[in-house]
Amino acid sequence: MAMKIPPIVSQLEWDAARQRLLAKEKAFTHSRDVLAAERRRMPWTAVEKRYEFDGPAGKVGLLDLFDGRRQLIVYRAFFEPGVFGWPEHACRGCSLGADQVSHLSHLNARDTTLAWASRAPQPDIARLKARMDWKMPWYTIIDSFDVDFGVDQWHGHNVFFRDGDKIFRTYFINSRGDEAMGTVWSYLDITPLGRQETWEDSPEGYPQTPPYKWWNWHDNYAAEPAPNPQWIDIITDPEGAAARRRAEEERAGKACPCS
Repeated sequence: MAMKIPPIVSQLEWDAARQRLLAKEKAFTHSRDVLAAERRRMPWTAVEKRYEFDGPAGKVGLLDLFDGRRQLIVYRAFFEPGVFGWPEHACRGCSLGADQVSHLSHLNARDTTLAWASRAPQPDIARLKARMDWKMPWYTIIDSFDVDFGVDQWHGHNVFFRDGDKIFRTYFINSRGDEAMGTVWSYLDITPLGRQETWEDSPEGYPQTPPYKWWNWHDNYAAEPAPNPQWIDIITDPEGAAARRRAEEERAGKACPCS
């Protein structure tokens, strides 16, 4: 092979190498959790200026972008005259990021809204979303929002928190930081409330629920906000759940008159 590949070793040696790397990967995950906890303690800054956008139904304000939820993440994507690919495509990098966006219902279940914003007119945005099968709400910037929040010349995610009618900017990430975005967890980790699970190190009084117990099918949150207890049993105690299932199957087999 033209490539200079790593050494080929036995399964035993491979397992040992993997365990060494796994220890470092776990340390990295824990350090990321610590960083997210620090992010949740960052100071906020009030958004005093009123911003307007064009939306599918007409003019809306920044407050409307929350869609009634407490947290809002706004990604500034480049789709407008002058951007390479216009009018058929948005920026290649932003488009790749759009393809990564996970189902929005899971974010919504954590009181969080994701929205995109560009300077393209709404008819062009609607056409592009339909063509590319993108589902996120996408608004047209019509004032200085992009300039004021550091995304007039470059992409980025701005994070906001709503307390009644008051809006606060809580975080901002751009450049290579945007590469990791797209999963439910990457989005929640940049919000002021985080994942809102009991294992997290969050300030006193922050909303938290046990892990797993809020997870659901994306089409079932409205019908059944709390997942089935049987599924929770499987995910929290897989060995015990398997043993209980086998016991139930054995009892059912003995009770069957054809056995």
